[in-house]
Amino acid sequence: MESSFISRVREKARIQIIFTEHALDRMNEQREVITPSEVRRVIFGGEIIEDYPEDKRGHSCLMYANTNKDRPLHVVCAPKEDYLGIITVYVPAPDNWGGDFKTRRD
Repeated sequence: MESSFISRVREKARIQIIFTEHALDRMNEQREVITPSEVRRVIFGGEIIEDYPEDKRGHSCLMYANTNKDRPLHVVCAPKEDYLGIITVYVPAPDNWGGDFKTRRD
């Protein structure tokens, strides 16, 4: 069963998705550009791997999924009143994440 927070994330994304300047910069700096459709795949088909209820930008989370380009992708997002804010997006580095890309390495 979906948690209420992931349901809220997806509900706000259905209304509108707004990318921060930082997220757009990250999407364009990768070796291969990260597309908005890949971000949507994470939001609607991925899972929350870290929850940040006390984030200064408001309750946010780190989501993970493999994209249609068969690469892992992390999306940090925060549901707002009328939209989902995308804070950052990146392909996780194997040096920083376990083989499942869900567990941080120490």
